[in-house]
Amino acid sequence: MNAASHRYWLMKSEPDECSIDDALAAPDRTVPWTGVRNYQARNFMRDGMQVGDGVLFYHSSCPAPGIAGIARVASGPRPDPTQFDPASPYHDAASRPEAPRWLLRDVQAVRKTRLLPLAELRAHPGLAEMLVLQRGSRLSITPVDPVHWALIADGLLAGR
Repeated sequence: MNAASHRYWLMKSEPDECSIDDALAAPDRTVPWTGVRNYQARNFMRDGMQVGDGVLFYHSSCPAPGIAGIARVASGPRPDPTQFDPASPYHDAASRPEAPRWLLRDVQAVRKTRLLPLAELRAHPGLAEMLVLQRGSRLSITPVDPVHWALIADGLLAGR
């Protein structure tokens, strides 16, 4: 991926909901990224992401949180159907089909990596400014600086 033509993102998923293994096993290794219910994260999906952007697939809310794989943004934004489903934990009774609040993007898994735990990310001085490592950062989707992408995807995950 060329840093000049693509952006990079870190996307958090609870592995019991959708793990990197689940994404790799899905048809075309592609899953809809549903359930985003934070306006800033939604705006990143709506306004910032482009098809082909690189994704650090991050397992969260689990015993061993960390980057578990590499993926890419595989579709443009579209309404997240879970907002209209009363049986879904992501149901939003105030959202209307004619004016949906919440969006999704398809994400295609590229490869599973060794787990790069949060502690290892924090220990790397070159990643100190990475948004996921900032105190109080709880967003499920954050932009990743191309320098951080290179350190992680081309360095730490490649064994360098």
